[in-house]
Amino acid sequence: MPPEPNPETHRGELTVRVVAMPGDTNANGDIFGGWVLSQMDAAGGIRGVERAKGRVVTVKVDTLTFIRPVKIGDVLCVYTDVDSIGRTSMKIHLEAWVRRFLTGVREKVTDATFTFVAVDDEGRPRPIPPEE
Repeated sequence: MPPEPNPETHRGELTVRVVAMPGDTNANGDIFGGWVLSQMDAAGGIRGVERAKGRVVTVKVDTLTFIRPVKIGDVLCVYTDVDSIGRTSMKIHLEAWVRRFLTGVREKVTDATFTFVAVDDEGRPRPIPPEE
């Protein structure tokens, strides 16, 4: 594997890792932004459930920035970091990075902050328990 030319490092912990496939492309041959967004939402949901100790729902996406395109065969890695926690909601920072197919070059492709709300079985907001 070649050395990583990008000195920037990811923020948070690796939560989702998936390969971009041909069925996920737009007419230009790039991976749909919506596909990347859905992987980020899934990663944020995983991290939110872990922190909230139960079900969470996405209520807001802030500052979503697409930095570089994702190509077929790239390995998309989504990193998550809990920014802040309120009574029933939390903000989670997400970064999507790729390891480029064949070259192994690693690049940040997307950055965003999602807000999740902890909910009970009826879908009503519930308090997020304190950290252990």
